[in-house]
Order: sequence, then structure tokens, then C-alpha cells
Amino acid sequence: MPGRRRRTTSRSTSTTRTPTAARRKPLARHGAKPAPERLVAGPGERVWVLAVPFRAPAPGAQWRPDLQVHVWVGRELPPELAPYDPPPYTLERFLEDELNATPRPVPPGRPLVPREEQATGAEAVVASAAAGHRVFLLGDDPGVGKTGTTVLAAREICETRGGTRVLVVADRPAAITIPHWARSIAGFGDGGLRWCVTTWDRLAKVSKLPFDVVIADEAHMVRHTTTQRWKHWKAVSGAGRAKDVPFVIAATATPAHTPLELPYLAPQLAQRAGEPIRAWADLPAKLAEHGFHVERGRYGWAWTEDADARRADLARLQGWLDDGDPPATLHRSAPWGPVSVTGTPVALTPAERAAYESGWQEFRAEMRLARRARQTARGRAALLRFRQKAGLIRAQATVDWIRAQVEAERQVAVSVEFVETAADPIREALLDAGIAVASIYGRDRFDVEAERLRFQTGAAPVCVFTVTASISLHAGELLPSGLTASTGQRVGLFHQPRFSGIQARQVTGRTHRDGQVSPWRVAFAEDTVEEQVARVMVERLAVSGSTAGADTSALQQIAELLDADWLPPTALTDA
Repeated sequence: MPGRRRRTTSRSTSTTRTPTAARRKPLARHGAKPAPERLVAGPGERVWVLAVPFRAPAPGAQWRPDLQVHVWVGRELPPELAPYDPPPYTLERFLEDELNATPRPVPPGRPLVPREEQATGAEAVVASAAAGHRVFLLGDDPGVGKTGTTVLAAREICETRGGTRVLVVADRPAAITIPHWARSIAGFGDGGLRWCVTTWDRLAKVSKLPFDVVIADEAHMVRHTTTQRWKHWKAVSGAGRAKDVPFVIAATATPAHTPLELPYLAPQLAQRAGEPIRAWADLPAKLAEHGFHVERGRYGWAWTEDADARRADLARLQGWLDDGDPPATLHRSAPWGPVSVTGTPVALTPAERAAYESGWQEFRAEMRLARRARQTARGRAALLRFRQKAGLIRAQATVDWIRAQVEAERQVAVSVEFVETAADPIREALLDAGIAVASIYGRDRFDVEAERLRFQTGAAPVCVFTVTASISLHAGELLPSGLTASTGQRVGLFHQPRFSGIQARQVTGRTHRDGQVSPWRVAFAEDTVEEQVARVMVERLAVSGSTAGADTSALQQIAELLDADWLPPTALTDA
């Protein structure tokens, strides 16, 4: 069968190129959507921006893809849209004020009186801003009062520098963190500024908006530069720009696992070194250039395991931030003392021991195969399955321990990492025993603030939760209603040892805060690898706070115990 005849064309051998000006402009894409018309309110009307939950009906409202929100134009919100009226200081309320000539008035909040630590902390932040710094690292221990410190500081900075717009980026869950920040802003006084409180998950919605001060609550959430979150953070914080940038307050009690995870401090480090910001875009490479003990490994840059070299690196890094006049960082330990963390061994029954040993041997065999084939995903999956099985085996023991604490009239905060093999079975067994449980886990399964208040008021003596930060479960808290939380003794329990000391430190700060002492226990199966992991966790927890790097040696020890030292560190910390 004859083949298809090729079209013959003549090609010129000339090297002459068509001038750029003569090139044809690309045609517009077929069906490209025109830009949405600007919203205009008529006389006496207002553009209302609505906080409509995902897939909720909003009759009469218009979806604006340019703003990524629902809007309605009119004099007053109709009754069917009234539930979506956003509270003060939220992202939707901020956008609404952008679209109208006059901002809506904000009702007065319940006054809050700053503690001495908050007032002096704010003075340190303001001094840093006045000196022209780019970033201030506020690393106070959990419960010392970072929220109040940053609100006072932002207000003063805007007053002295002439700004009016403040962004607060908070951690999950939004149902707790955003109201908490809104109450704090109203209580300490908003200073007549325009505040926008959002979460790290919604950072894309504000990445193109200009701000004068940016508060990064739990700033360690942007320690990885390969994520979309970092891309949006870089835009809103000005981390890649030299001019027209906001002053950034990075607030976190646990800055990072290693100096390599501090890219959000790069603008300040570049300024301190007198170098352009673009030279610090690759933080690990720059640290290596400055003599830090870092090198490229299989999974990217890695920090040395030599203890003396680590101490030297940390001292030098701390000096870069702390030795200036004024300093660009502040860390204060909790005046009520460090949290007490002890191990709680669980004696397994013969049947439980057999199940545990079977799971352990199965895990080790799977891990050897994954290591031999260099299948990282397979190794991570094996580690995850083993941890889930081990936790499920001990669920009843955890329930028994909780029941004993409740009978002793204590309130118990239970930290878990898995839902189906830990949170659910523990909760269901407690409910069957007639013990009320506040549940803060699972996406959209529970009203997290309502559940938190059940625990805080004592209506539920037990709280089972998966979050590591941004919720308060301590005794005596001033609640949104103006009442005070129950004063019963709080005790905490890690159902399983946490691999990351940073995460563990954050968890203990949920109850051990604001002057309230709350001891914590780490449950583990006796005479198993869990006992060894728990020992490492307890020994290293006390030093995994204010200085980056205290956590990595513990992670390495745990990885070796689990035959997982060939996996990237995130296999343990992000499990």
C-alpha cells in the first residue's frame, strides 16, 4: 500500500530572523471570559461580602471569581443571607470595607488588660520596627501571651509609621483561631486600624493585597519553600522584595527543626548581613556559604549530626538575631515553669502482646523490602500502618487511664494523631462508659468551638483532639461569654509518643499556659520499641523550643529505632 505523499516545502538556509516588531501577536483565546465589572452600590446601598460555607445555598447572592467570595448589593441583608454576615476583622469583612466608601462600625469588645510580659514584649517588637528591621521573631513559650504582644505592637507600629492595614495569619482550626484573634483585637483595642484575620489555608485570598504589618502566628507553618503556601506567603510578606514591604512579626514557640527551615527569617538575615534579599533566596546554600555545617544529601540539604558543630551553628544564628541593638528576636520562658512530661507504660495482655509483635515483625519485613528497593512511599506507608495498629491495640488501656482521672475529678486532654484507630475508638468507649467527651478532630465532623467550650466549662471532662496548636484548653480561661473556664486540674495524655518534639511542645501548651500548670503523660507499650521512642521524646522535649535544631537529633534516634533512618525526616514529622 503506497504511503502518504509528504508535502514538499522549500526551506531557506538564510540565518536572517524576523524582527520582533514584525511578529504577529498571539490571538486571544477563544471564549476567554471578560473581567468582572466593578461592583457599584447605589445611593443608600452597600456591597455586602458574605462568608458562605462551601456548597451552602446563598439565594440572590453573586459569586465573584475575582474576589473568591459571594457578594450582595442592597440596603440591608435579606433574612436568608443574614447568617452569612461576617464578623468583624475577618477576611470577608476586610474585603467588604475595601469595596465601600465607609467601613462598617465595629461593636466594642470586652476589654482586656495587657500583662506585664505582653507590654514589655510589645516594646521590644516596636523598637525593632523603628530600627528598620524586616522581621521580628517572637519565640515566647506557649501561654506567655504572644497574641496580646503582637496586637499591641502592630497598633503602635502603625501609629509611628503611618500604616492602617494589619494582616493576621493564624493556624487551624479557623472556627477557633479566628474568633480568638478577633476577641483579642477588640479587647486590647484595634487602634482604629483595619485588621484582616485569616488562616494559612486561605493565604492565597490575601496574597495580592497590600498590608503595613503582617503577623504570622505559628510562623513555622512556612518552613518549607516548595509549597504553594510559601509562594503566597512570599507575596504577602514581601519576602522576595526589597521595597514596599510590610513589617513582619513571626510568632512561634517552635521556630523550626533546623536552621534550614527558617526561610521566613531570610529577609532579616539578609539585612543583617548587608546583602541583597535575592542572595538569600536559597537559605541552605547561603548558610553553607557562611560556614554553617550543612551539606546536600539524598533528600536535599541536611544539617550535620555533630553535636559541637550544631551548638556552634545555633549560637551563631541566635547571635545574628539577638546581638543587634535593638535585637530582632525575643524568647521568654513561661514564668510558671516548664511542663512536666513523664512516661506511662502499658502492660499488654498476652493477646495484645501477640498482636503487637506480629505487627512489629510485619512492619520490619515491609520496611526492609522498601529500603532495598528505595521505595520511599512504601516505607512511609508501612510506618503509618504500624503506628495505627500499635495505637489501636492500646486504645482500651488509654480509656481505663482516662476513666481513673475523671473519677479523681480531673479534666483530661487526650492528644491523638489518628482518627479511625485512636480518636474514634477512645471516644466511643468513653461515651459507652457514660463519660461526656469533647471532640476536636475530623474535618467538619464537629463544631470545634462548641466542643472546646464543652470541655472548658466542665460539661465534658474529656477532650480528644488531633490539632497541635492554636486552641486553649487551660483552666481559668476567660471565655467569649465573659465567664471563666472551670478551674479543675487539667492533665494531658499523649496516646502515642510524638516523633516531633516541636509538635509535642505545642500540644502541651494547650493546657500548660497562662499561669496554669498541667502535667502530661506519654503512653507506650511496655518492653516494645514504643518505650524506647517515648524515652527519647521525654528526654528531648524540654530542649525543643526556642532554638531551632534541638529536635533533629531526637528524630534521628527515633528513625534508627524504627529502621527508618533512610527515609526523609518529613516521613516522621509529617506522618
